[in-house]
Amino acid sequence: METDFVAWLVSRLPADRRLEVPLGDDAAVLRPPAGRRTVVTVDMLMEGTDFILGPDCPARAVGHKALAVSLSDLAAMGARPEAAVVAVALPRHGGDALGREIELGIETLAAEHGVTLAGGDTNAWDGPLVISTTAIGSVPAGTAWRRDGARPGDLIVVTGAFGGSLLGRHLAVVPRVREALSIAGRFAVHAAIDCSDGLSLDLARMMAASGTRGVIRLADVPIHPDAVRRATRDGGTALDHALGDGEDFELILAMPPEAARALVAAAGTPPLDLPLTVIGTVEEGAGLVAETADGCRSPLEPRGYVHAFDA
Repeated sequence: METDFVAWLVSRLPADRRLEVPLGDDAAVLRPPAGRRTVVTVDMLMEGTDFILGPDCPARAVGHKALAVSLSDLAAMGARPEAAVVAVALPRHGGDALGREIELGIETLAAEHGVTLAGGDTNAWDGPLVISTTAIGSVPAGTAWRRDGARPGDLIVVTGAFGGSLLGRHLAVVPRVREALSIAGRFAVHAAIDCSDGLSLDLARMMAASGTRGVIRLADVPIHPDAVRRATRDGGTALDHALGDGEDFELILAMPPEAARALVAAAGTPPLDLPLTVIGTVEEGAGLVAETADGCRSPLEPRGYVHAFDA
């Protein structure tokens, strides 16, 4: 029964000073941190589209991903996570056990990043599992990273490596929250976005928002070993997978050259103990350009995942 499930859930969640009204009321009342602005993002995951429950995708992994993708959005804004609310439509058959496992996945990641679970909603129906997470963060006034700030002359820096995420990393999402907060506190960032739909597609979105053109040096794109494995299976290239697979949830940053070089030099020092790579530059113009190792340039068509609607 829903009542039993909600009672179990509420009993597990600790009190948090950011909640002025305790869990269990009609709505959450949050105490916003003094002098900071509130950042809000929401994501929905659907069984059959974003995951397929089974031995390779347990419910706990779905819970982890549901919160992680929203935390990745906060990271892309340079925001500190504060709270989350979660709504789930659970299958009528077996929904209670499924919901409890999902909650454990959410709970573990929330504790890791200091997120208070402030409430949500549960429904039972005859359809597949659907889960929606709203994450709330905060930033000092006027400091939120945006997509529209890239400037000609900026360098394009990325965290981590790209491609092949469907071999398992699309579930074990690592939101770059700590890295983003460290970067925001130490380096100038003109624009940022996270890579959810594809490196080339998400970079193109940043360039479009900024009214600029992005030049990607293909030889410098960090390719994940999973992209190589996928290429050997489907006959594609690892670079194509890196540019278009998506679900990497790495950060793409446009930075002044001096700041970008200083950031890359800081790679390997906690919490920046991950690869940091300059993959290109920002120029006047529009769209994306691919540059080969010998300096040849050609237009680059953005590739990635886009939800499609029937006419």
